[in-house]
Amino acid sequence: MGSPEGRFHFSIDRGGTFTDVFAQCPGGHVRVLKLLSEDPANYGDAPTEGIRRILEQEGGVLLPRDRPLDTSRIASIRMGTTVATNALLERRGERVALLVTHGFRDLLHIGTQARQDLFDLAVPMPEVLYEEVLEVDERVVLYHREPGAGTPVKGRTGDLLEVQQPVDLGGLRGKLEGLLAGGHACAVGVPHPRWAQHEQQVGALARELGFTHVSLSSEAMPMVRIVPRGHTACADAYLTPTIQRYVQGFRHGFQGQLKDVQVLFMRSDGGLAPMDTFSGSRAVLSGPAGGVVGYSATTYRAEGGQPVIGFDMGGTSTDVSRYAGEFEHVFEASTAGITLQAPQLDINTVAAGGGSRLFFRSGLFVVGPESAGAHPGPACYRKGGPVTVTDANLVLGRLLPASFPCIFGPGENQPLSPEASRKALEAVATEINSFLANGPCPASPLSLEEVAMGFVRVANEAMCRPIRALTQARGHDPSAHVLACFGGAGGQHACAIARALGMDTVHIHRHSGLLSALGLALADVVHEAQEPCSLPYAPETFVQLDQRLSRLEEQCVDVLRAQGFPRSQISTENFLHLRYQGTDCALMVSAHQHPATVRSPCSGDFGAAFVERYMREFGFVIPERPVVVDDVRVRGTGRSGLRLEDNPKAQTGPPRVDKMTQCYFEGGYQETPVYLLGELGYGHKLQGPCLIIDSNSTILVEPGCQAEVTETGDIRISVGAEAPSTVGARLDPIQLSIFSHRFMSIAEQMGRILQRTAISTNIKERLDFSCALFGPDGGLVSNAPHIPVHLGAMQETVQFQIQHLGTDLHPGDVLLSNHPSAGGSHLPDLTVITPVFWPGQTRPVFYVASRGHHADIGGITPGSMPPHSTMLQQEGAVFLSFKLVQGGVFQEEAVTEALRAPGKIPGCSGTRNLHDNLSDLRAQVAANQKGIQLVGELIGQYGLDVVQAYMGHIQANAELAVRDMLRAFGTSRQARGLPLEVSAEDHMDDGSPIRLRVQINLGQGSAVFDFSGTGPEVFGNLNAPRAITLSALIYCLRCLVGRDIPLNQGCLAPVRLVIPRGSILDPSPEAAVVGGNVLTSQRVVDVILGAFGACAASQ
Repeated sequence: MGSPEGRFHFSIDRGGTFTDVFAQCPGGHVRVLKLLSEDPANYGDAPTEGIRRILEQEGGVLLPRDRPLDTSRIASIRMGTTVATNALLERRGERVALLVTHGFRDLLHIGTQARQDLFDLAVPMPEVLYEEVLEVDERVVLYHREPGAGTPVKGRTGDLLEVQQPVDLGGLRGKLEGLLAGGHACAVGVPHPRWAQHEQQVGALARELGFTHVSLSSEAMPMVRIVPRGHTACADAYLTPTIQRYVQGFRHGFQGQLKDVQVLFMRSDGGLAPMDTFSGSRAVLSGPAGGVVGYSATTYRAEGGQPVIGFDMGGTSTDVSRYAGEFEHVFEASTAGITLQAPQLDINTVAAGGGSRLFFRSGLFVVGPESAGAHPGPACYRKGGPVTVTDANLVLGRLLPASFPCIFGPGENQPLSPEASRKALEAVATEINSFLANGPCPASPLSLEEVAMGFVRVANEAMCRPIRALTQARGHDPSAHVLACFGGAGGQHACAIARALGMDTVHIHRHSGLLSALGLALADVVHEAQEPCSLPYAPETFVQLDQRLSRLEEQCVDVLRAQGFPRSQISTENFLHLRYQGTDCALMVSAHQHPATVRSPCSGDFGAAFVERYMREFGFVIPERPVVVDDVRVRGTGRSGLRLEDNPKAQTGPPRVDKMTQCYFEGGYQETPVYLLGELGYGHKLQGPCLIIDSNSTILVEPGCQAEVTETGDIRISVGAEAPSTVGARLDPIQLSIFSHRFMSIAEQMGRILQRTAISTNIKERLDFSCALFGPDGGLVSNAPHIPVHLGAMQETVQFQIQHLGTDLHPGDVLLSNHPSAGGSHLPDLTVITPVFWPGQTRPVFYVASRGHHADIGGITPGSMPPHSTMLQQEGAVFLSFKLVQGGVFQEEAVTEALRAPGKIPGCSGTRNLHDNLSDLRAQVAANQKGIQLVGELIGQYGLDVVQAYMGHIQANAELAVRDMLRAFGTSRQARGLPLEVSAEDHMDDGSPIRLRVQINLGQGSAVFDFSGTGPEVFGNLNAPRAITLSALIYCLRCLVGRDIPLNQGCLAPVRLVIPRGSILDPSPEAAVVGGNVLTSQRVVDVILGAFGACAASQ
């Protein structure tokens, strides 16, 4: 694995904390190096310093830091960098002016109104990257043949457009001249990407006037949806100058400014780009992308094409991704609050890493999301830092201080301190044991090692959640994957995570600590071309699609040939962005695995590929709907020619044990041999437990697992089956924390299934749905935080059905309800409930439910949200207790009749979109089925009694958190001499009062929420069913707690709710309620938060 022409090839991953250098040297050997990314006292630029050090080591001659490096022996430099990411996170980019169509100046500021944290009472205004906005007088619309219409023009998609107003370049010139002195970059975004000429004219004028950087949204990402496209253009203008300045500074460190050296940068999509074309919007995932390329090029090949999950555990977070023969891309993702519309590798991040802090809160072991950071770092760094996952591993003996350099402490010259870790963890252990002694279920104290082990287990479960989301929620079985572990901290957790997910193989590359840098060495140069389209996918359009794809393919090939690639090293892959007509969910599909059976674009059957993927991801297809093409895309790849040559060290006898140590596992301390990776050879087998030490990582092989050195010198661990569970029904705070993650993960995955399988925009795009898990009594166990107004209401619905139907519940039944008297919110919110039976049980052992807002269910106005309704029957179809599925059979005829029934009422119509109603109801049934499957797996692992017991324990834990909050609030008021009773009042627009009086019982940590005095039911639709007030209350309690707690029925246990019958908050069964769900609920929240003095009418 070397450089045949006698020159160096450098691959450098410049991370936030460390910079890794992977050098392919003349003579066929490799040098690796790790150094701090920031060390201004010793060097100005880490990548340059890394190259300098390796050239010194190889040449044996000192190279002064104050002189540019000689490039005669450097063939290429490849780099992945966090420069763009850091500039975005820290808001240190260029000053940007946004040029947007007149009337749209606030478009990006308004954004989508999505909130990252539903329970944050200090909601910051959405940040934008531009400082100034210039409105451009221009207007383009779709052409309509009607009197007065102008002359049509043909857009990029082939659609006919009408230019209602050309660009007023004269008026714009003066505005731009005023901006020029401010040193702004320009981002141009107009609503119509089908007509790029206007953006091009504005961009040309800005460049003519002297603006050095202009980003056009139609070039940054030529796709529909102006908000993410506009943000992408702004990010490009904001970050690209920062990147260019870094590149220029990097060049100055070399003779000739790298004129004769190939310099490539990793883009977010996993491809390399020349440094002159490296742009900000494509650079945000430049660092993590190298790791994905690294394991895809090594582990996937080594494991014979078995799908791989990448597991990159760092200090503050863990990145997970998937590879199954091709890179998985997403085309819209948010980073640092900015939504970017650009191809990026699908990398999911969870805030759990080696530096994640450890807490014990209200009976739960909590890991993160807070992090110790690089400074002060974990407690063991000797800088007074907090206790972290790294400290827990050190206490357990899974990290050896002697294998780390002496760079810790105030003088950065001391080793890791196990004593500091133990001292910091002892403080938490004291808190835990006090709770165990005095809590609701007194138990024996835990040893320090048991506490550390508990936190490690909880951290492992937190890291399993994104892996389940990446696999199970998309129709993949996690157990069918190999876990590719890399990053500095992952090797300590890989076996446990693989075992928890049912995986039987862990693959750890010999350079796992520098796999991102290795990935850069193995990556290819990529150029993509894309343009919007608006054609049906049908035989009559295949010729046009062929022409478009061929034209884009020529563009890609020309660009790559200009970079020096011969045609024989260039390959192209065609993609179409397809969706069913009338839906908003488009899939970017390739057709290389689907040879055309009929005449189709470029000899690929994109239709078959689309149907296959749609079925796998969503569980159904819509054959009666035509397929349309939103975009055409071609990805051109120039194969770099840099390939690894494997020179494994031959086995020369049994593996040599470097030392013996003591590591703590579930059964206690065990004698654990320590091996040095550099001394192991091909074929060596190591039985767990053992530690394998490398200069950049520590690998823990757990008991029951076996590690083997592969023919390429990597470590393959065969993971033994997990021992049968010995967890009992009695409360164990460690196990409670694990069940909390599992229950929440089930609700989250139900939500992902519903979002993917639904048809309507309301559910798929607006995310107006919620999914939840309920105990045998109908009490809420876990509810993913989807829609606040659904949070407490669904348990009222489930409990109503239990009481209403009694014994008339049977296996194979699925219920449908939306009536306000049955726990409904407003009629468009249809709740689908599935009771779950278990062998040997006569009653349901738990329930799952999903509530989704249907776009239309009939009534007096389209959309079923009439502003002037006065009776419930005017608002659409009503379901009190309806068996949607009976005996396993979907009752399509009966539910169709019910949805059309409002048409029999004078002035009303039945549902106006029956097909979407039926499709979304099936999607809700499918989401419930996913929840049943996942809970069934949990029962199979632990047993029914244990799972039901922990359903109760998790509710009790939420109750404890709320009682703690009420006590703290009451104690604070008492200390200030204030009464334990608080109150608040607000009014609806018609003057109806909403009055609340809250009486705190300090001893019990309970409260009475009394809405007596609230106005009566109104002759309108602002009435709110009782379930709405329950939802508002559970939402506010969660906000007031101020941290993550299990979201379930236990939150309401310390509360007694008083609502006068016949009031606006508990109206009669036939009262209109459609507005109360969205307006009155808001006033109830305002009143509750106002009573507690938390915030003023902002939620």
